[in-house]
Amino acid sequence: MYIIDRLEGEWACVEGEDKIFNLPRKLLPGEVREGDVIRITVEIDHEATRARVQKVKQLMEEVFED
Repeated sequence: MYIIDRLEGEWACVEGEDKIFNLPRKLLPGEVREGDVIRITVEIDHEATRARVQKVKQLMEEVFED
């Protein structure tokens, strides 16, 4: 469980079970308020990852052309 401890400008101070950390407010819903309980989930963007890998391969091929 994570609780919004306070909002300071562009940042939200979030309290976890044994940690306090800051998150950019732009990552949170606009209506978030001090005292709100939030859920934090992280997911992998597989499509963006594949595109990034392709871009890096392309750049490497350009740099290391024979």
